[in-house]
Amino acid sequence: MMTSALQPYSYDLISFVLSVLILLAYNLFLGYKTRKNPAYTVQAVNVIARTAWVETIMQESGKEILAVQTLRNSTMAATFLASTAVLLIIGVLTLSGQGDKLEGTWHALNIMGAKHADLWLTKLLLILLDLFVAFFSFAMAIRVFNHVGYLINVPLARNFRMICPAHVAVHLNRAGRFYSIGMRSYFTVVPLVFWLFGPHFMLLSTVVLVVVLYRLDRAPKLPDVDYTTP
Repeated sequence: MMTSALQPYSYDLISFVLSVLILLAYNLFLGYKTRKNPAYTVQAVNVIARTAWVETIMQESGKEILAVQTLRNSTMAATFLASTAVLLIIGVLTLSGQGDKLEGTWHALNIMGAKHADLWLTKLLLILLDLFVAFFSFAMAIRVFNHVGYLINVPLARNFRMICPAHVAVHLNRAGRFYSIGMRSYFTVVPLVFWLFGPHFMLLSTVVLVVVLYRLDRAPKLPDVDYTTP
């Protein structure tokens, strides 16, 4: 009974599962490569850079303004992306009430997938869930960036045990992880949106997305430059 009920959605389910497995395999691959080489990805290099930056700011006097300006830029970027997520959520909610009017247009290229209204709403629900993850991730990044703004300017001479460069760096890297999760959620919206046009488009866009993400995530290799030559 259950098999026959899911039969009309077989192509969509297969494409969705394959897309999830492709993204999961890609992230596991990145985790494996990062464990072997801590500087393999841009995110891993940023963790090292943020840790060194915190140590420099807290140990050298006269850089308080630099710290505030840098954290301000990060907070503004996260605020903009969180606001954009809210606008996209409103857009998806508006779209959910117009499915009957746009059904012919959205399914014009859907040659294999199901065209049922319940599947349409499920697709929109997944897009909404993804955008909510992006919003909350950027909101948490803003929250932690604000905490770091206070922690990083506490003089080391006060000898607070929990306010040291290593501890502040943990907070800053946590904000960076929230920011990265938000960006990943934005990228994941792409195959979900293409799913509205058909399952084959979702699978194809997932493969293209992984290729693009690899080029973005991979830390650039250092050029072979001979600095001894004048």
